[in-house]
Amino acid sequence: MNLQHYLAQMAHHAAAIGSLTSGLSDEQARWRPAPDAWSILEVINHLHDEERADFRVRLDYILHRPGQPWPPINPQGWVTERRYNSRDLAQSRQNFLDERQKSLAWLRQLDPIDWTTLEVSPFGQMYAGDMFAAWVAHDLLHLRQLIELHYAYAAQDAQPYNLAYAGDW
Repeated sequence: MNLQHYLAQMAHHAAAIGSLTSGLSDEQARWRPAPDAWSILEVINHLHDEERADFRVRLDYILHRPGQPWPPINPQGWVTERRYNSRDLAQSRQNFLDERQKSLAWLRQLDPIDWTTLEVSPFGQMYAGDMFAAWVAHDLLHLRQLIELHYAYAAQDAQPYNLAYAGDW
């Protein structure tokens, strides 16, 4: 696993996430395509909490605290418990970007990392490389989600017109 490549990807992902959460009205930031779906504001706050309470912490446990129980997290519950959708979008975006910078700095100081360090987690056997690769992939899942939210909002906002000429979604 090439740490420098993945660090660059994480920095690019953060910039893309920042861009996809910029310049939005409060209405668009809080809009959900369905009652059980997340808004853009909920996604960015989820990313912030995952950055500071999940991936970085759990990779640290795998590498430096073998056998210790991982701190509990509740990503789905935090959306309502922490009132993500009532927060300020600009501050939420900055919170995520600041945490990502902390993560990148932390990862750089670890180099070299033994990606084969193994931990038996609540999810089964997990290598440090598994956790790190999942962290990078998690960004991609939420980048896709943010783009889907932008598209769905555009489709709703364009009514009674449609987006068919743009191409197949």
